[in-house]
This record gives sequence, C-alpha cells and structure tokens, in this order.
Amino acid sequence: MAFLSRAELLAANILPRETVRIPELSGDVLVQGMTGAQRDAWEATLVEGRGKKRRMNTANIRAKLVAQCCVDEQGNRLFTDADAETLGTQRVDVLNRLFSVAQRLSGVSDDDVDELGTPSGSTSAGPSISVLPSNLERP
Repeated sequence: MAFLSRAELLAANILPRETVRIPELSGDVLVQGMTGAQRDAWEATLVEGRGKKRRMNTANIRAKLVAQCCVDEQGNRLFTDADAETLGTQRVDVLNRLFSVAQRLSGVSDDDVDELGTPSGSTSAGPSISVLPSNLERP
C-alpha cells in the first residue's frame, strides 16, 4: 500500500462535479461537492442561538445545501447563502433532484440529514455519523 505524502494530499483538491438535467426548465445545472470548510459553513447555517441556548433548525435544509453546491463552469457559486430562502420556494421536484446530487457529491448521507432533525438523546436504528456537536439542543 502506498501512503500519500502531505504535499500529495494537500494538492488533491479537485471537487467532484455533476451536470444535472432539469427538463422542467429546459436546461442543466452544474452541482459540485463541498470542501470541508464549505460543509462546516453549511452546518453552521443550521444552528440558532448561542451558548447553551443553541439548537438545530433544519428549516429549508435542502435549499441551503443546493445554494452551497450549484456552481458555474469556473466553480463559482451561483447562489449566496441569502438566496436559500428564495430557492426554498422553488419547485420541490427540481429542488429535490439538485439536493440529492449535492448530498451525494458532498458526502452528506440520509442518516446525517435525519440526525440533524433528531432530538438530542434520541436513539436511531443503526449507526449514524454525528454531523454537528452533540451539545446542541435539537427541536
């Protein structure tokens, strides 16, 4: 087995991309997986409050992820974080298609998404990865 060097690992920063056909709108959208920093930023948009009053808010989670992952050919985001509210009012079939691809390319599993909305102290069937710190209060 060959181990990657520090330089090789740091140079491996090409993000996965996929073109998503949106026939309802007669076009395509380019979806790109997130970096670690982008995933942290996305997760931070799901936290409300401060200190011990922090809690999860998974409202509009699909649109927030889509806003992070839709890019142009140069890799620049198409949407800002503020656009997520408007994206959330768009067709659910289109939003879900983009969300599913963004989720897969960014390594966000269904268990991760489910756990975001699970109250603290609840148990789930089977193992899952904690997406956010366990000290957050969940609705």
